[in-house]
Amino acid sequence: MKKTSRKVVIVGTGFVGTSIAYAMINQGVANELVLIDVNQEKAEGEALDLLDGMAWGEKNVSVWSGTYEECQDANLVILTAGVNQKPGQTRLDLVKTNATITRQIVKEVMASGFDGIFVVASNPVDILTYLTWQESGLPASRVVGTGTTLDTTRFRKEIALKLAVDPRSVHGYILGEHGDSEVAAWSHTTVGGKPIMEYVEKDHRLEENDLTVLADKVKNAAYEIIDRKKATYYGIGMSTTRIVKAILNNEQAVLPVSAYLNGEYGEEDIFTGVPSIVDENGVREIIDLSITPQEKAMFHQSVSELKAVLDTVR
Repeated sequence: MKKTSRKVVIVGTGFVGTSIAYAMINQGVANELVLIDVNQEKAEGEALDLLDGMAWGEKNVSVWSGTYEECQDANLVILTAGVNQKPGQTRLDLVKTNATITRQIVKEVMASGFDGIFVVASNPVDILTYLTWQESGLPASRVVGTGTTLDTTRFRKEIALKLAVDPRSVHGYILGEHGDSEVAAWSHTTVGGKPIMEYVEKDHRLEENDLTVLADKVKNAAYEIIDRKKATYYGIGMSTTRIVKAILNNEQAVLPVSAYLNGEYGEEDIFTGVPSIVDENGVREIIDLSITPQEKAMFHQSVSELKAVLDTVR
């Protein structure tokens, strides 16, 4: 069924879910936005609060709290529900509790007759994206995790700060797990079209050690934020909105989402962060970068760690 309403359902009205809703309304992404939460009053309150600013939004959006029946004719269902990462925890520490929650939600969504695209923002995102695909029975292309989209924006920001340029002029990707084993693809990172390694080897504006420091800052960014304010949500809210825009607008944009590997990068049967062409049907194609042997080894290690965790819950 071809959907024209641009209807999006967000499951979970915690910090992440409401940040996504706020970003979507400000950017005029959807026509209809439905909020679902186990705490219905919370969902109702968030919807009312968002509606209070509609006169200043990009366009008029219908926002309301609803039930899983609302998913039946939705273009997209965004999953944000689950327990939050606490200080000292890794994203993978959340897996068993959030796996149970995700499976139950997906069952409820599919029971409505939903035939759209899932976007998964809950952590650990690569594991929960796999379970969403498994539970839903949808084609893998129509289950998209936020992957390393947020990590990549952090990556671009750190490089931009170091070289004093606009982060929109920095291009490159973080690959693999959205977490501690993520991989900075320096071999495909450019600033103004110039390979980052030329800044190291020719201009000497960066040193090899700077690359390690920058990658570590990106990897540890969430821990730094959680230590200070107990949760991260604005960055992932805007990153998820970017993915939703690419789908609803059929952009064919290349974004580092959590996508299903079937031989790409020498890996299979796992969802993880890789640059992918995103259109109205979800992930149309994975961009299989020719990364260096060292980057490839790190990527394989990242996937190996993800598979070990996935084996505990599938």
